[in-house]
Amino acid sequence: MSPDLFKRKASKAGAVSNEALQERGKALAEAIEQGGDRLPAANVAVARDLDRKVAERSDIAGGRTVVALAGATGSGKSSLFNALVGEPVSRIGARRPTTSKAAAAVWGEEASGPLLDWVGVGARHQVPLVARSTEQLDGLVLLDLPDFDSNVSAHRTEADRVLKLSDVFIWVTDPQKYADAVLHDDYIRTMAQHAAVTIVVLNQIDRLSREDARACVADLEQLLQRDGLTGVRVLPTSAARGIGLDALRAELAGVVSHRNAANQRLAADLRTQALELRRHVGDTEPDLGKRAGAELTDALAKAAAVPVVGHAVERDYRMRAGMHGGWPFTRWANKLRPAPLSRLGLDKVASQLTRSEGQRALGRSSLPPASPAALAAVDLATRRLGEQAAEGLPQPWADAVYDAATPHDDDLRDSLDQAVLGTPLRDKDPFWWPLFSALQWLFAAIALVGLGWLLVLAGLGFAQIHVDVPNWGWIPIPLLLLVGGLLLGLLLALLSRVLAARGGRRRREAAERRLRDAVEQVGRDKLVAPVREVLGQHRATREALERAAR
Repeated sequence: MSPDLFKRKASKAGAVSNEALQERGKALAEAIEQGGDRLPAANVAVARDLDRKVAERSDIAGGRTVVALAGATGSGKSSLFNALVGEPVSRIGARRPTTSKAAAAVWGEEASGPLLDWVGVGARHQVPLVARSTEQLDGLVLLDLPDFDSNVSAHRTEADRVLKLSDVFIWVTDPQKYADAVLHDDYIRTMAQHAAVTIVVLNQIDRLSREDARACVADLEQLLQRDGLTGVRVLPTSAARGIGLDALRAELAGVVSHRNAANQRLAADLRTQALELRRHVGDTEPDLGKRAGAELTDALAKAAAVPVVGHAVERDYRMRAGMHGGWPFTRWANKLRPAPLSRLGLDKVASQLTRSEGQRALGRSSLPPASPAALAAVDLATRRLGEQAAEGLPQPWADAVYDAATPHDDDLRDSLDQAVLGTPLRDKDPFWWPLFSALQWLFAAIALVGLGWLLVLAGLGFAQIHVDVPNWGWIPIPLLLLVGGLLLGLLLALLSRVLAARGGRRRREAAERRLRDAVEQVGRDKLVAPVREVLGQHRATREALERAAR
């Protein structure tokens, strides 16, 4: 095998700079913050531990690379460790391996104490400078781990602990256990993103014939492909006979010279956790647009009694029009009837105040409570809003969307009431009101003059005093004034009622449009905006995880 194999693997995977590593770590932290409790707590805890690990490993100065020899019982990893070191550093039992604590062999003079303290390895062996391949392996820290399939739980725990802190993995197996489920299911398959920092060794190859060895290597490579570990070749070795050790040393030399294994391992960890969390986030978010839906606005308008207010605005306009254009002799009757807007508590116009100030000043209206049918329509509309926004999202995100689309009833009712109170319901008085009012008083004055004149004539006649009455044609002027004033006033009142009916409809339509706009704003603020906020958090989480998984 070429000595540059690891360099080619690392180059293909791409060197990871400290800046890129920090950016991925920040992206994962951002995803956790945005996702909150909608992400599985166990995965979030692992990601937080990983964030601390990245910070701690990055703070350790130096260019050393920690390589862990990991294998199952009887795979010969301790023998392989001793063969690479050139000395019997790791103990080998007569019947079974006895490694219970990780042991380290260190090449080169660079200080390794802080790094090994962080990894938690106490047994340390300094490889002499005169040892074989010392120059090529300068900077290597090789660890011999306990068996990861040991019957002693403490051994398995120690192996797993050190593996989490190592930069490169050498998975050591043998012809009897290379397909073992513990190796593939619990380790290799879960670290499929770590191909750039993974070496696989098939040890004890001397026990097989050449053909069987090739078949065994090919079968193991297929298993690795099936586990998702692509681009990793299997190195056949024999620690007892020295077969393949030079190729393994060359591979390790490539690891050391590249000096990027630690960052690549950490980047692979970040990628693994990001992909794991990505499973709990949808692929996209529905587009709700900027406005509340027509169904939602219609339901809220009914719940806010917009039709009732609209009819009250129309009646209020017609009543006020009657006070200006109606017959003066019957206007007093209108004052006996309560004003339509006054009955609803909507007649207080705070035109000098801002809308929010006006709402606070006016308090609550006297609008009737929403009917069960109107409340059911709101419930249906909000449920459909939630269904639309939650489409394609995982259940925790969908639940958050449903909660956002279903505010507290009292809050929604108060917001709708304040929206109605803060909406101007009266426009500028039409020009014909003062004109008709002046004409009505003129016609009333004419009628009163005619009536007074006739009364004076009647009194004179009763006193048998004869007075000549001017005529217009054959009609006496006093009678003409009385009848003409009354008829003109009645005709003007009828015309006023026609204009008031048309104007009232227009005022009602304008008021209902403004009320619907106000109600729609409530829907955007109280329903759509919270839902859009959840979807925005989902988008931010998804995009951050995608950045962390690059």
